[in-house]
Amino acid sequence: MRKETQKLLLLSVLGLVSVQMAAQQQVKKDSVKTIDEVVVTALGIKRQDKSLGYVAEKVDSEIFENIQNNNWAQGLEGRVAGLKIQTAGAGPLSSSRITLRGEKSFNLDGNYALIVVDGVPLSNSTTGTGTAAYGAGTGGDLPIDLGNGLNSINPDDIESVTVLKGASAAALYGSRAANGALMVTTKSGKSKNGRLKVSFNSSLSFDSVLKWPDYQYEYGQGTLVKNTAGQFFYSYGLSADGVSTGGTSSAFGPKFDGQYYFQYDPNLLGQSAERQLWRPYKDNIKGFWETGVTSSNNVSVEGSTDRTSFRASLSYLDNKWMMPNTGFDRFNMAFSLDHKVTDKFRVSTKFNYANTKSDNLPATGYNNQSISYFMIFQNPNVDLAWYKPIWKPGQEQVDQIHPFSSFIDNPYLIAYQMLNGVEKKMITGNISGTYDFNKNFSLMLRSGIEMLDEERTTQRPYSSANYLKGFYREQYIKNNEFNNDLLFTFKKDYGKFNVNANAGASVRYNEYVMTDYRAEGLKVVGDYSLNNAISLITKVPRPNDQQTNSVYGLVSANYDNLVFLDVTGRNDWSSTLPVQYRSFFYPSVSSSFILSDIFKLSTPNFNYWKLRASWAKVGVAGLPYQLDKYYTPSDFIGSVLTPGTYPNPLLKPEDNTNIEAGMDFSVLKNRLSYNVTLYQNDTDNQIITIPTLLESGYSNRIINAGKVRNRGVEMSLSAMPFKTKDFSWNISTNWTLNRNEILTLPDEFAGENSYTISTVAGVLYYNAVVGGSLGDLYGFKLLRNEAGQVVYDQATGLPARPDRVEKVGNAFPKWRAGFQNDFKIKNWQISFSFDGQYGGMAYSQTHHKMSEQGKLENTLMGRDNQSGTIVGQGVVLNPDGTYSSNTKAVGLAAYYGDYYRRANIETNTFDTSFIKLRDARIAYSFSKDVIAPLKLTELTLAVFGKNLWMWTKFPMFDPEVAALNDSTITPGAEIGQLPSARTVGFQVNLKF
Repeated sequence: MRKETQKLLLLSVLGLVSVQMAAQQQVKKDSVKTIDEVVVTALGIKRQDKSLGYVAEKVDSEIFENIQNNNWAQGLEGRVAGLKIQTAGAGPLSSSRITLRGEKSFNLDGNYALIVVDGVPLSNSTTGTGTAAYGAGTGGDLPIDLGNGLNSINPDDIESVTVLKGASAAALYGSRAANGALMVTTKSGKSKNGRLKVSFNSSLSFDSVLKWPDYQYEYGQGTLVKNTAGQFFYSYGLSADGVSTGGTSSAFGPKFDGQYYFQYDPNLLGQSAERQLWRPYKDNIKGFWETGVTSSNNVSVEGSTDRTSFRASLSYLDNKWMMPNTGFDRFNMAFSLDHKVTDKFRVSTKFNYANTKSDNLPATGYNNQSISYFMIFQNPNVDLAWYKPIWKPGQEQVDQIHPFSSFIDNPYLIAYQMLNGVEKKMITGNISGTYDFNKNFSLMLRSGIEMLDEERTTQRPYSSANYLKGFYREQYIKNNEFNNDLLFTFKKDYGKFNVNANAGASVRYNEYVMTDYRAEGLKVVGDYSLNNAISLITKVPRPNDQQTNSVYGLVSANYDNLVFLDVTGRNDWSSTLPVQYRSFFYPSVSSSFILSDIFKLSTPNFNYWKLRASWAKVGVAGLPYQLDKYYTPSDFIGSVLTPGTYPNPLLKPEDNTNIEAGMDFSVLKNRLSYNVTLYQNDTDNQIITIPTLLESGYSNRIINAGKVRNRGVEMSLSAMPFKTKDFSWNISTNWTLNRNEILTLPDEFAGENSYTISTVAGVLYYNAVVGGSLGDLYGFKLLRNEAGQVVYDQATGLPARPDRVEKVGNAFPKWRAGFQNDFKIKNWQISFSFDGQYGGMAYSQTHHKMSEQGKLENTLMGRDNQSGTIVGQGVVLNPDGTYSSNTKAVGLAAYYGDYYRRANIETNTFDTSFIKLRDARIAYSFSKDVIAPLKLTELTLAVFGKNLWMWTKFPMFDPEVAALNDSTITPGAEIGQLPSARTVGFQVNLKF
């Protein structure tokens, strides 16, 4: 068999097996050979994949390097079965809600997977602005997505991410990994022959809005008012034509048909002197948005000798987002060093520094200061250019131009004056020393840190709807986490038996403090400083510290590499629990059987068959300061507020029990591989907050109660349909189904009573009932008869209103899937990835309000009726109990306002099924004979795209929607969502 020596391509097939093959070779016969892939598991321990009794899926660095994302985690979307990444659609930093295998906790923030960077857990904390997404009419401020710890990780520094999905996979990390873990390994020096290797990666990308709602531009502002001649008309202010109709936010005015009316004149800042053409401005919302631009540049240097390896990198990302005057820049610095001091002692360290800075990030939600609010209230006949001067002449910084309502802030005032600044400095790193006593015994001591120093500023100018005298805020957040652990390792072969044992201990300490200053009103306009406050409010910083001490052990044994068994145990002592329950132990057992070797089934066309199973139980501690009564500093210096939640001095840890089993296959010389996993996860004795009688002096109390079960199926398939010297095609697909069931609830919610986990906008309820699921959405629906016909009120002609809330749907899909294709044609690489979901529902506040105001195409029915009325399709209830057709006509504005009212969850909730072309890339790598004279070892040019195409019936911007309530990302609700982006970019990669 003749071969040419060429570089080797490592093909990782869905984390099941790996094959090593010649990327460019001349062969007379296919000679693919299997090898054992190494993955990083809990505590940073490297294991052979075939030894694991659970799924550990590995995603390599090229995914993060090739498709540049502001947040690296979004590059995983659709690529790993059971993994769901959701954002609130709230701007460029896009804090991610990462879950694995469904929702397990009644606490929405208690479902996140743990992020581990180089063996050290990341707290990934997020501090919100203290405000809900729905805030209309309440004054105050709005949520701002200022990013979380994930945003600080530079994608170019990631070597791999291993996804440990269940409690079995992450048992050694304790309660924080009860929902699974993402093990991030950053790059280290790996140059050959002692040579320095320099890499440069640069990209430039452009963002545009992916999808718009179906705005209607056939009718303008108004409320169906008629003039003396009985015709619909419009008048900005009282005029010769009639009364003013220009003060409404509704678009039930006259049709655009070439007529002339007295309208707003931007030069006069009032009514026009002459009648003006009644016309639509079809770019009066879309025209506000710009093309976003992101540039990213990364340079790294690495080298190694027989005793030392190192890597250093610098990266700078500059983002100008699609909303004017928003975006951020991020500077990253990373350094790693591994040095063999002696033949027995090795020292290594990894250090990452990130500085993320923004002068302005967009606010989200439904309130005056959000650009989403302006888009909802903008009328079809209003020119966006009328707002551009921002200030009335002679009243700069004092009185804004907002000619149609004092409650609707000028969009350019929002963009250029209502600033939300942040600067985050984050350090993560570790240093470890490993001593090998002999070939069987070793000891590792490791210390890791995560240090966050964050400064925030909020500016609100004079005349803003919620702050007529202006507002200024400063927040200072410090969040430091220290992890120290030691790990003792023993390994030895006893004939065909191999034993590998690990025992260790760790101490985790987290300290958090936030200082908050607010200037309510400004003495001097435009002077944003605390010294300029009319009223200065200082929140005394309150500590929020916690500590966990742990001991743990792992014993791994195998017989002749045919049968593998793992047994783990961990005991935690948590400061968040009372003394009598502070200590809790949890074990796990997992096993794998290489059936293809046990039964000697391996042939050239049947390569690999593995059976695996695992069981694990994990204890979950609660949040700090839930055991005793603590007073909260109030806005008045020297005073405090009594707590509204009754503490529980007898809290116990939650229990999370996971069982899973699966099989892995590989056939046709590993060109076709299949993976299937069945799992069940029970979360019992949860720490939850329930309402209590107000007579007790409290509104809520904390208890242990409730049990939730998740059952699911995960399947992955990888294939190489074609492979020749100059052409190859790889396919990877995955499919996930998860079913969630609430098994028990507190006694207070027995029978038909439901436990309300959360509410949004005062009308959407996340209710839990026994037999139901987490994510069930409840609210008022249309009243229907037995035949499913809508029942109308005979007196009003409007839909009859039910007297109780009902289940409308569930926020989470029935199943999700991903599909990736990779082609190599000589020096060309072409790849694209689809993913999507089936099912799931989301309520849309934007749809409610724009439909109520007649601004969407779904409100055009009946507009051509000269009477300005419409008859709702349905029935009325007769006195004898029968039904007859509804015949009562009502005004269009009244009909649509009631049919799509905020409390009608049914008519404003939609299916979130979708298919997305998540990413695509075309790259060309120059051959070595071309780049050798340039002293380069690699040169690749590429064009890439993200979110290039989408199919969905969801009527708003994006079906992957969630509301940002304070810092909580709440799936199933769209409350002032910002547009999502379609991205096209260019990239150059070179190495020398």
